[in-house]
Amino acid sequence: MTDTLPTRALGRNGPQVSALGLGCMGMSDFYGDRDEAESLATLAHALDRGVNFLDTADMYGPHTNEELVGRAIRGRRDAVVLATKFGIVRDPAQPASRGLNGRPEYVRAAIEGSLRRLGTDHVDLYYLHRVDPDTPIEDTVGAMADLVRAGKVRMLGLSEVSVATLERAQAVHPISAVQSEYSLWSREPEAGMLAACARIGAAFVAYSPLGRGFLAGQFRSVDDFAADDFRRNSPRFQGENFQKNLDLVAKLGQLAAARGCSAPQLALAWVLSRGKHVIPIPGTKRRRYLDENLGALAIQLTPAELAQIDAAFPPDVAQGGRYTAAGMASVER
Repeated sequence: MTDTLPTRALGRNGPQVSALGLGCMGMSDFYGDRDEAESLATLAHALDRGVNFLDTADMYGPHTNEELVGRAIRGRRDAVVLATKFGIVRDPAQPASRGLNGRPEYVRAAIEGSLRRLGTDHVDLYYLHRVDPDTPIEDTVGAMADLVRAGKVRMLGLSEVSVATLERAQAVHPISAVQSEYSLWSREPEAGMLAACARIGAAFVAYSPLGRGFLAGQFRSVDDFAADDFRRNSPRFQGENFQKNLDLVAKLGQLAAARGCSAPQLALAWVLSRGKHVIPIPGTKRRRYLDENLGALAIQLTPAELAQIDAAFPPDVAQGGRYTAAGMASVER
């Protein structure tokens, strides 16, 4: 029997999903060490706890994260609202390379690969991971809409897009969710995207709501990251930026101690407070962190506490870009 967690609607006419989802990327890629057995145990534990919203992408690995999630949900597919993404192209032989592809023929090919790796006949939410600047968004979303009509996809989503792109896409087919980075140190969606999603009835899915794990307060030096951890190359984790951002984490720890919770729980409770259509998907590959994160669902922040947090973490307070210049080039603003 699964636990009963608070739920939120995944879009205006979408299903109810656990108010905290689970980002699966780090189980297979980008964050150093991998432990498949613990990852599978974490996925099973998440489902047992009532977390029914799982997020993956074909570029994680590449491909291996979808395969991992597919193994984890085998026999439990009906209990899962499954989201995956396409559009960032990585060559398994050269995983550091990146390309963007939103052409209609690629949309059709990409879903077949994802369905095969996930071991399912449909995906509940299919995102365009990044906009292909060489393909009109209307063409990409039109091809995605064909997948809905074919029964291979239930709902459509976009990731890291501008409000203008969202509105153009919405004119082609209803968009059920927009995914972007959003946390106490990445508040850019407040400039218009949160309101735009509420206006059209789309969920806003917040990835990295713990600031790539940094807001949890466990990292004291860049040497705490594995040699292949992508955070080593992220501007926010380099040089003076690291120490300045570490000072922010100390403030969060103080606020959490006053509230009687952990720093990750306070950070997640803040994201949850930003609107009933906001669904954070903190990533973890360990059961103990999953349980800690779920504790955020019991925290109701008061207006005074929210004011204290906002004073400590105003927009643009974090030092350094979210990605390198090359990575930010594919993020619409």
